Amino acid sequence: MLGGARAQYHLRQTFVFLNMYPINKPEAMVTFAPEKINENGRVTDETTRKFIRELLENLVAWTRRLREKLNHTKEDITPE
Repeated sequence: MLGGARAQYHLRQTFVFLNMYPINKPEAMVTFAPEKINENGRVTDETTRKFIRELLENLVAWTRRLREKLNHTKEDITPE
């Protein structure tokens, strides 16, 4: 159960070293996954679904912020 959490923590450390932009919130760790995800890969636990939904919404928002920042940077360095 905690092996996944340790792996996720180590991955975050790697992101810091590489100066990457991870999604920091929410941290979604699904404990007892076989009880919450059926054999077809469908998440059956509503609390888990909410966490995953929040994570994906944050991913969309983060991507939009990065894209906006990238577009502004391109405008700043593009010769006229």
